[in-house]
Amino acid sequence: MMVGGRTVAGASSSVGSVPEWSLENFLQHHPVRFDGKCSPNEADHWFQDMERIYHAKRCPDENKLAYTEYLLTGEAGHWWSSMKMIMEGSETPITWELFKEKFYTEYFLDSVRYDKEIKFLQLVQRNMPVAEYADKFKHLLRFYTMTMDEEWQCRKFENDLRGDIKLLVKGLRIKELPTLVEMTHVMKKTKKKAEGQQSQSIRNREPSGSRSGFNSKRAHYPKPPSSFESKAPYYIY
Repeated sequence: MMVGGRTVAGASSSVGSVPEWSLENFLQHHPVRFDGKCSPNEADHWFQDMERIYHAKRCPDENKLAYTEYLLTGEAGHWWSSMKMIMEGSETPITWELFKEKFYTEYFLDSVRYDKEIKFLQLVQRNMPVAEYADKFKHLLRFYTMTMDEEWQCRKFENDLRGDIKLLVKGLRIKELPTLVEMTHVMKKTKKKAEGQQSQSIRNREPSGSRSGFNSKRAHYPKPPSSFESKAPYYIY
């Protein structure tokens, strides 16, 4: 930085730059090692957890690859060592995106991905709470292979809501999925509260005797005499 024609030592133009994030910094987050002995869903969850850490720390791609390689152990470590040898032999650049592609090819089979895509297309709320339906929708959406912009995501989300809830949000024409999910929660709570108030109002309008149950009991009167009993007695001599 120039001040009065002189360069001031120590001044830096790198304001806002991302500080270097070392392996030691990464390990402070206690990432879980990956040995490959797990279900496809568990492998997917592990990889998603790693990406969340990297995204939060604004980690560059070359560090993502190095740190993830460090966490591979057992069979997963042997798999990646063999895969690297094949790619290096063919002079294929090993990038983070290529690792991600190879990882999912190995630990998240196409048959599993296809099954999740079918589940996404068939997903409807039915008796699920809104939160559970939203979580499943967002999870399965990642495996849908066709291009679907956010507005179409919103249309599918609302069309597969239960009928009573769909009526509350469909006319709003919300085009952002997080906003639509939040509004669905709000409208569901509002509906539940209104139904509770309506039930309370009906109970308040009922007669007190009806609420206490007295009118449900019939008054007991002496039993009228039968036709035989009403006749005067007679005697046989």
